[in-house]
Amino acid sequence: MNLLSKARITALGTYVPERILMNEDLERLVDTNDAWIVQRTGIKERHIAAEDEFTSDLCIRATENLCETHKVSLDDVDLIIVATTTPDYSFPTVSCRIQKHFGMEHAGAIDLNATCAGFTYALHMANGMISSGLHRKVLVVAGETMSKVTDYTDRSTCILFGDGAGAVLVEYTTEQPSFESALMGTQGGGGIHVYRSGLSTQMDGNALAGEGRIVQNGQEVFKWAVRTVSAGIERLLDQAELTLDDIDWFVPHSANLRMIESICEKSGIPLAKTLQSVQDMGNTSSASIPLALQSGIRAKQLRPGDRILLYGFGSGLTHCGLIIRWDPIH
Repeated sequence: MNLLSKARITALGTYVPERILMNEDLERLVDTNDAWIVQRTGIKERHIAAEDEFTSDLCIRATENLCETHKVSLDDVDLIIVATTTPDYSFPTVSCRIQKHFGMEHAGAIDLNATCAGFTYALHMANGMISSGLHRKVLVVAGETMSKVTDYTDRSTCILFGDGAGAVLVEYTTEQPSFESALMGTQGGGGIHVYRSGLSTQMDGNALAGEGRIVQNGQEVFKWAVRTVSAGIERLLDQAELTLDDIDWFVPHSANLRMIESICEKSGIPLAKTLQSVQDMGNTSSASIPLALQSGIRAKQLRPGDRILLYGFGSGLTHCGLIIRWDPIH
């Protein structure tokens, strides 16, 4: 759809924990090695939260980074949306913990779980809330402590995941809105291919393994993601009446570098026009896209006015793509 947006992304902040888990460290935990991990995933290292550090802590630090970098106040934020699949508690929500920390007296607070598509889902929701006139300033935060739900005896999954958080402000504007096109989709029947069990230990008649840890059929998820995201990119461009030449940067969920390479090859997007965070941070689920954006800024690749195609995808199976203009005002 072409969006009649009245919302603009105005600021960005990120945070990753201090501790780094190298591929060589994983060699002491499971039967693996650096060359095997890099060949199959492209991942070299990932950041891991401390034992007493949780998702709300990472999200608060990312929001503090946003405020310090852009010299903005949160006093007039009227909605907080947090994308996470690893909240500190079942309830209260991470968004409520953020509200308490910053004392945003007039802000509603909600957590959203769209797994690795969470950041794009939350941006889509923020744009809708603002463009409809219901809100004027929304804090969107995506944060994960994937290490706390990773099985470090499973060599196929423990090499993948890292921890981190990213935060953006989305504000009302009548000039230069950020959002140009959006696409969402779900294939619920594929949920059995990547899950973490909860109150129920079965799904569609299938017993669930993992005991609260991540379980993934990597091959099935890989095939679904490459097929679905490539088709979604084409639909997004058609809706916006754009071509690949109009896109300055592609920023997909950083699940696996080989997956990103396959998506680029199938969709026709040059890898050189792709921003990712997976090599140095691993798969950080909903946080991977804002972390990739920050990496692009620090490398002086991403510049004001650039048109970006964001695409999140993950468990559910669910996905969400957005075409935005990157033009912070702070």
